[in-house]
Order: sequence, then structure tokens, then C-alpha cells
Amino acid sequence: MSKLTSIRHDKTQIDLVRMRKYRLGRVREQLKSLGYGGIVIFDPVNLRYATGSRNMQVFMLRNPARYVFIPTEGPVTLFDFPNCEHLSDGIETIDEVRPATTLSYVASGENLYDNAKKWAKEIADLFNQHAGDNKKLAVDYIPSVGAIELAKLGVEVVDGQEPVEHARSIKSQQEIEAMKISVRTAEEGMIRMQQALKPGITENELWSHLHQTNIAHGGDYVETRLLSSGYRTNPWYQECSDKVIDEGELVAFDTDMNGPFGFFTDISRTFYCGDSEPSDEQKRLYQTAYEQIQHNISLLKPGMTFKEYAEKSWKIPDEFFANRYFTVAHGTGLSGEYPYIVFPQDFEEKGYNGTIQENMVLSVESYIGAEGGNEGVKLEEQLLITKDGVENFSDYPFEEKLLK
Repeated sequence: MSKLTSIRHDKTQIDLVRMRKYRLGRVREQLKSLGYGGIVIFDPVNLRYATGSRNMQVFMLRNPARYVFIPTEGPVTLFDFPNCEHLSDGIETIDEVRPATTLSYVASGENLYDNAKKWAKEIADLFNQHAGDNKKLAVDYIPSVGAIELAKLGVEVVDGQEPVEHARSIKSQQEIEAMKISVRTAEEGMIRMQQALKPGITENELWSHLHQTNIAHGGDYVETRLLSSGYRTNPWYQECSDKVIDEGELVAFDTDMNGPFGFFTDISRTFYCGDSEPSDEQKRLYQTAYEQIQHNISLLKPGMTFKEYAEKSWKIPDEFFANRYFTVAHGTGLSGEYPYIVFPQDFEEKGYNGTIQENMVLSVESYIGAEGGNEGVKLEEQLLITKDGVENFSDYPFEEKLLK
């Protein structure tokens, strides 16, 4: 296991201006290719991607109180929460900041529809000013009252997730370097977790070490609570709890951590608690999961289609199929993102095609646990697609005693 260090990662190497300009340019390229006149972005992660500006991201996930209008050509207007205009001072991707009109009942009460009319008129005026005859306005998500009022003004609302997801899927060099800082931060938290893992600690106590490390290094939050131990590792997706971790139990987790610069670190490991010898069944589960991700990593290369990758992916044994993870691999950036590549058995119903490209970042996943089994194993690696194959962002070790 790597030695714990207390150094602060050097973030000054990241050229934020260059990164912001690249990302705004990517969004506009996608809008232009689809023939859209502009986009309104509410999703706080998408908004941060497109502008580099952030404000109360988790709060904004359920409160539509912050949004940005980006014309395919023309000035960018950010609408921010009251008295927060100063937060975007000096950000060159934003030309104007205005107060937001919050499209929620809790903020508007009986005035909701009047506020929606006001909101739609302001957006439509901006859109018509910069888009000319183009009536196609992309929106990543929108409260229903806003969509209704825009339609009344002759604006054709189209889905805005497609251009933003495709923009986000190809990383610049600045993004790659920033993502490595986020991964190093997560690894330090994982080291702290592994050092703290002793019989008698609770799942929540163990999980807190990742959160504390992330915040101490300027990270944002952890998206999920995916840490479980012993019988709670099967099936997967059981959230972290007050369960006491016992000697000889497996402890599985998925970082799902929005770290420094907002970059998502998506790595999974399964630890063994205690000094005793793991059982043969625990070793079998672990080695099966390890085989799956190593095989699937070895396949990755630019130019391969999603369908081809799915078809060539490791064949999961029947006993583990029912509890399989929902993807073989997925994109990673400021969150889990495009593409999702599913198992070949699921491709007709849930899959879609596309091409793996250089400078995509993909997380390769494995969950191995039999339906009704006692325990399960979660492993995952995060990889940059290069012109020759892949670069693994993490060198965090696997459990030697479970691989023997």
C-alpha cells in the first residue's frame, strides 16, 4: 500500500482560463453542429462545465435558482441567485450577470405562472436577439412552467443534454491534469480509510475519512453513500450505515467523489478487515472481479464502437449475472457521464452506439456477487483513452491477500 502523505497537491499548474475557454468552445461547437441557436443550462454541473462558475451546486440540483444562457454566437448571460453576482467576477467566459427568476413553487407560491411568463420573456428576448431566425433553443432540463411559456412565445425547446454530454466527453490537457489531482486526493482518502479499517469501526466512521480528505484538499462533495461491509455487500447499492465492521469481513466502496476543480473520481475497491486469512469464497469473488476489469481494460482503444466493446467484454458467469453492474464502462468527467456502455445482453434494450475516442475518460466497473450470496466484491478503475490504448489514472493497489 502507498505511504500516506500530507502534502497539498499543486493546483497552480492548471491554467483555468485555458480550461474554461476550451469547455465553452466545446459546447458551442456541439450547438452549431446540431443547428441550435443557443442553450439554457440549469444543471449546476453542466453550468460549471460550460462557464467555470459554481455556486451552491447541491442546493441548485433541486432549486432552479441559477441558470445560464449561451448563444451559439454572442455574449454569455449568467442568471445567479440573489446577491451572488460577485461570485463570477473575473471569469472571462461570462459577459453579463443578472438576477435569476426561480421557477419553483416554494420560491414563487401563487406567483409561479406569472414568474414563468417573466422568465420566458427574458430568455426569449435574449435568444431572438442573438439567434436570428433560428427557433431551436436547447435546454438541459427545465421546470414545466418554463417550457410551457417558452412555447407560447414561439421558441422550439430541444433537449440540451446531447450537446453538453458530447462536449464533456473529450477532455483537454488541462482537464486531464486537473482530473489527476482529484484522483490523487481520492487515493489519499482511501489510504486513510484503509489505515482506519479495524474491527469495531462503523461503516459511517470509515467512510468519513474520504469525505474529510476531499474537503481538506478543496474538493466539493461525494455523490453517493456506496460503502458496505460483510453481508451488506450483497446485493450492491446498499448505502453506508452504522453497522459495525467485523473481523474477516469484506468492505466494498465506490468513491463517487467530486474532488478538486469539481472533477469526479470514480474508483472502487474492496478491502479485507482484520489480520485473519480470507476464505476461499472471498478470494474467488475478488479474483473473478479482478479478472473482469483487467480483461475489459485490455480491450479499450480509440476507434472501437460501444457495441463492439460490449460484445468483446468479459463474459460474466451465469451465477453473477442477476446482480451485475448496470454498465461495463461509462464516461467520467465532472460526474458520471456519456457514454454508458452496457452488457451485450442488455444492448438491444438499453444500449446505444458510438465510438470510443482519444481523450475520453472511462471508468471500467465490476460487481461480482451471486444472487442470494453472502458477500460481493466491487472493483473499478478510471482510465484515459490515448492514441495507443489507455493510461490508468490510479495506481492504488489491490488486496494482495485476496489475490493469492
